[in-house]
Amino acid sequence: MAPHEHAPADAWADHVLEVVTTGMESLAIHLGDRLGWYRALAADGPLTARALADATGTHERYAREWLAHQAAAGMVTVTATPAGPVHALPTGAAEALTDPRSLAYAAPAARLLAAAAAQMPALLEAYRTGGGVTWDALGDDARWAQADGNRPWFESRLAPALAEVPELHAVLSRADARIADVACGAGWSTLALARAYPDARVTGVDVDAPSIAHARERAEEAGLADRVDFVLVDGGSLAGGYDAAFIIEALHDMPRPVEVLDAVRQAVRVDGAVVVVDERVEESPAPPGDPFERLMYGYSLLVCLPDSMANDTTAATGTVMRPGVLRGYAADAGYSEVTVLPIEAFPQFRFYRLHH
Repeated sequence: MAPHEHAPADAWADHVLEVVTTGMESLAIHLGDRLGWYRALAADGPLTARALADATGTHERYAREWLAHQAAAGMVTVTATPAGPVHALPTGAAEALTDPRSLAYAAPAARLLAAAAAQMPALLEAYRTGGGVTWDALGDDARWAQADGNRPWFESRLAPALAEVPELHAVLSRADARIADVACGAGWSTLALARAYPDARVTGVDVDAPSIAHARERAEEAGLADRVDFVLVDGGSLAGGYDAAFIIEALHDMPRPVEVLDAVRQAVRVDGAVVVVDERVEESPAPPGDPFERLMYGYSLLVCLPDSMANDTTAATGTVMRPGVLRGYAADAGYSEVTVLPIEAFPQFRFYRLHH
């Protein structure tokens, strides 16, 4: 938390250094994640620096410095032995840093930060000129970090959350229902919908070719390719006879959200369902923000707003899309009403239903 507004300069300097230290620790987490150091400690630890380097094909001197840093940051424990310091990863830390199916899995957040930091020269130029930096420019670290961070939530919580809303569940459970997942990314939400509703045919659409290729591979692996399609197309091109459509954590990235919402409205039957899932930010700003609000503004500054601004015509929404903004987009797209669904299983997301 920042110092009080009337705090002296020394207090503010201490705060800045604390924030910078946290940023450095975030990038150190990225090193441990990408180099396989956390996974090796979780699988084979406790380990010396030499053993860690040998297990991961990395340089011992760097491994030793990283382990010393992690010990100083409280991320690993250290035991002195005749062979030198031996480091262990606590059980909870191992789950948060290495288990891609755990709801506690947080390593992707550091990966996304590192991807944005690598593009800082481009971000500076965009901020000066009004240009942008696309998700594609951020690269695979950002692309798969986003997917990996959401995967465990979709796989474990999406189906029961939707089943808790009887009117929505009834639509999705129709015989031969057609469901669209707009801006599906790597397809984890699409596959979760298909598993939850085995009588449905589900189509995921996205503009990112690597994500669509990845999603198709996952559908084949899951044995769902016979009723799950992934199409490389903009959400604004959606057309034809769907019972339901979802836009999950994507509307705020779209340069033309009203256009996409209008296309979705026309593509979904009047007795169907349109659901937008986006960040559970506050109804209105109330500085200073809580940790979640601060995190969302961080993503907006470094990722979502620059991606949207990379387009010639853009709403430039940013990650912090408050409910009133969404309601305005929905009204402009021809919807009569927006309601918030009573889904609490996703503390980071708010589920909206848009009515014809």
